[in-house]
Amino acid sequence: MKQTYTKKQKLRQLIYLLIPILITQLGLFSMNFFDVTMSGHYSPSDLAGVAIGSSLWVPVFTGLSGILLAVTPIVAQLTGSKQQDKVAFSVIQGVYLSVCIAILVMAIGSFILNPLLNGMNLEEHVRKVAHNYLIALSFGMIPLFAYNVLRSFIDALGKTRVTMMITLSSLPINVIFNYFLIYGKFGFPELGGVGSGFATAITYWIITSIAVFIICTNRPFSNYGIFSNFYRVSFSKWKDILKIGVPIGFSIFFETSIFAAVTLLMSTFDTNTIASHQAALNFASFLYMLPLSISMALTILVGFEVGAKRHYDAKEYSWIGLGIAIFLAGFCGMILLLFRLKIAGIYTNDPIVLKLTGQFLLYALFFQLSDAIQAPVQGALRGYKDVNITFIATLISYWIIGLPIGYLMATYTGLGAFGYWIGLIAGLAVGAICLLCRLLWVQKTNHPAIEEKKA
Repeated sequence: MKQTYTKKQKLRQLIYLLIPILITQLGLFSMNFFDVTMSGHYSPSDLAGVAIGSSLWVPVFTGLSGILLAVTPIVAQLTGSKQQDKVAFSVIQGVYLSVCIAILVMAIGSFILNPLLNGMNLEEHVRKVAHNYLIALSFGMIPLFAYNVLRSFIDALGKTRVTMMITLSSLPINVIFNYFLIYGKFGFPELGGVGSGFATAITYWIITSIAVFIICTNRPFSNYGIFSNFYRVSFSKWKDILKIGVPIGFSIFFETSIFAAVTLLMSTFDTNTIASHQAALNFASFLYMLPLSISMALTILVGFEVGAKRHYDAKEYSWIGLGIAIFLAGFCGMILLLFRLKIAGIYTNDPIVLKLTGQFLLYALFFQLSDAIQAPVQGALRGYKDVNITFIATLISYWIIGLPIGYLMATYTGLGAFGYWIGLIAGLAVGAICLLCRLLWVQKTNHPAIEEKKA
């Protein structure tokens, strides 16, 4: 990354970072998509088992990996303040912490997985596939969490195209091993849906190895000597990472788990309604990759500028990113409004499900604007290392405001399942407003008046 002097230069640098991040996020989204769809072609029960296993794993993974995202603003600020000599120590401590988190997840999972699955009303084969899929996936947890730290380091240097290429290379690897292990091709055992878990675990080991190789052999990464020295465990540095990372992780967990909770509450509705909800939510999640990617790019750029004490530039990046997100939300909203039935047709041919999905997608219009505000603002705040208020705002807006409103609207009005979506929209809107106010306050306190006058 480099210092910029005009809005045009800032826009160019933001887009330069943003596009590879977006492609990376879509690639990661696709990996889970291939696991589910390829298992579905093996058998419906394998599809159900993998889908259930995945729905249990994704909120846990996204929340815990969010803790490791703290490495991004830490490295970005160190780079901006010309303290490159401290980067290797921070990254290695992040790797140590990631290994401990992975081991802790596997240990806890060994105790709660069976009671959790047994508590669900599942057919025996579906329960078995879900259980074994998660066990297979656990073989790749250590490299997966370590890769998240290494990716944060690479991205923090502004080299987002590198992580894009690593992710894109992982997709054919994942699909090939899925084909071998799900269907038992070329001498591999035929494992059904469970095979996708092993395939994904193998993929995690491969992409982590690729990342380590690139960091050791390619500039500018090799200049930092990440793996050149042995560093002892530093619990004080872990504390610094956790101080920033835990609120980030919980914020992400509260955001992802609220949709899982709504899905569980909607189990009382008929199959067509549930299927329509899932289809519309899947497409809304796909569109969310846009503001999420902007958020990640802003964390890097704002952190870099804050580290260099260029608070006016950090402020400009925040508002440019927010403007892009709102513009894209308007564009996506027009697509949803005009083509919602065609979009619904991607998921189903059933006329009832098609109609209901189109109606759910109308509500997704309102998701777009709130996401376009809250996601980039969260990213900017992380660049400032301001994460505690985000955590509190997310908890209150989603779980104390959004979910209760949704339950009341769905239970005590004629809106039915759409009531839950109104609750989610209300929660997202409150969260977006609170976070925007927080960003304004942070920028005011971190932006000396004398610097603003100079600008």
